Amino acid sequence: MMLKKLPSVFVLVLLFSKALAQPFSLKSTNGTKPFSLDIYFGTEGKGAFVQYRGQQGLIALRLKTLKSPGKSAQSKKVTYVWDEVIGGKATGSYGLTQQAGKLSGVWYKRGKGGRQFQLEQIIAPGEEARIDKYLLHDVLISFRHTSDNLLIFSYSDGSTKTSQLPGFDHPDPQRRGTIADYNFDGFDDVAFSIPDAGMGVYRTFSIYLYNPKSKRFNLLAEPNAPQAKCSGLCDVVLDKKNRLLMSSCRGGATWWKDVYSFSRHDNFIWLRSTKHQ
Repeated sequence: MMLKKLPSVFVLVLLFSKALAQPFSLKSTNGTKPFSLDIYFGTEGKGAFVQYRGQQGLIALRLKTLKSPGKSAQSKKVTYVWDEVIGGKATGSYGLTQQAGKLSGVWYKRGKGGRQFQLEQIIAPGEEARIDKYLLHDVLISFRHTSDNLLIFSYSDGSTKTSQLPGFDHPDPQRRGTIADYNFDGFDDVAFSIPDAGMGVYRTFSIYLYNPKSKRFNLLAEPNAPQAKCSGLCDVVLDKKNRLLMSSCRGGATWWKDVYSFSRHDNFIWLRSTKHQ
């Protein structure tokens, strides 16, 4: 039994906090030696890094500040500032403002000497098909928003793990990535959601949990709970205070919410299902 999205401010913020047109391409507008780069970032500025055009290396970004004065999730204006981290040390900083999938006020400040460069967004045809990436726990995570279903985890020891995300069966294919601590262990995880195969009124989630001991990401198995009202994980919302994960859907004319918790050993436990008014 699959369901429909519940009206929730938290859900809207979660969905719109990650633009679909990643990465963002930028070029410098001042200085004698122009340069260009791609900047990648996920939910709330997490998983961020930059890659300069013509160079292979990635430079990790550590979120420093996040400001979001807007009230509407759809038109939300968010300003990010990151520290550039090389060899464990902050060597510079980047800042930008994002609204409606566009960037403004983009800058890079070099740590040595303090020189600041202004950057502007480059928009080229076909960018929606580019590969989006996160750099999370030193793991490079690669996927696409609208085309194939390939998901690649590239680990710092040189190994890779390739998975297949659920395919699209909806006329509006939009895959969204979300970075959050889904099992409340203090380490961010990553999730991918797509519209349901029916009317597209809710989203189904695939969640990959990070294991800090193995330093690997593993797919969270769908709940094995016959009592649950939702099939799979739909429109996932986190209750951080009570350490609960909620999956919401609609069966027939009834709205349902399945509530889950995690044990100390990451066992996924169904607690209850309730009607949602």
